Amino acid sequence: MPSSATRALLPMVVPTAAVGVLAAAVSAVTAGAKGVIGSALGVLVVLVFMAAGQLALQYVAKAMPQLFQGMGLMIYSVQLVLLLVFVMAVRDTTAFDLQAMAFTLVAAVVVWIAAQARANLKARTPYVDPALETPHQPQGAEVPHEK
Repeated sequence: MPSSATRALLPMVVPTAAVGVLAAAVSAVTAGAKGVIGSALGVLVVLVFMAAGQLALQYVAKAMPQLFQGMGLMIYSVQLVLLLVFVMAVRDTTAFDLQAMAFTLVAAVVVWIAAQARANLKARTPYVDPALETPHQPQGAEVPHEK
């Protein structure tokens, strides 16, 4: 993974992982070992899904900036649908505590989105690209041609 991608993901990954550790501790007290497994799985799923979406969004921003806003909406919608599909797929399991996983999943998604919003607010995104600016020539001025 390029260092720019790592730098971009770090502000979201750290708080989300911290919430995962906290959720695992709470789940250990309330649901035992199965709760810890459920919480760990919940935060791992959120980290993988949301990081993949963020990386895809960074790619779209560089490759096709005109599609950035629409792709952002589509990526987040697909992520939430995939999370719902994942929860529906594991709802009958007994390998871990489903409630612990679900609560951790929701908390981790909320923390990821809040951390992403904070990172975007703190980012210094230039709105002018100086490399694209060209010197202005007065209208009507002709450039002399050599003969």
